[in-house]
Amino acid sequence: QIQLVESGGGSVQAGGSLNLSCAASVRFYSSHSMGWFRQAPGKEREAVAAIYSGDGGTYYADSVKGRFTVARDKDKNTVYLQMNSLKPEDTALYYCAASIPAFTIGTMASEYNYWGQGTQVTVSS
Repeated sequence: QIQLVESGGGSVQAGGSLNLSCAASVRFYSSHSMGWFRQAPGKEREAVAAIYSGDGGTYYADSVKGRFTVARDKDKNTVYLQMNSLKPEDTALYYCAASIPAFTIGTMASEYNYWGQGTQVTVSS
């Protein structure tokens, strides 16, 4: 059973930064995509960023390009989401997800088969 545990959420003022972590309970040997999603109250879950193990390729939603960075540490089985220049509209519950096996980077929630419990990010103006 694969478990994903997020951490690093919290409350910050607009313009601040947070670094989210997602630790996997096992090491992935198959090609996989690791994604970050978020869901605000009353809104659908949306993809924020993703990284593919095969070529290290990344994906970012237009709303976070230039502000968020996704990275991975294979030795620690951990994926990170560095969030800078945070805005109130970034407020949401952030989820980490894994798509295993994957042959390309996943950009939709339906492509992911393992999910964490989420970590809350609140940005005040």
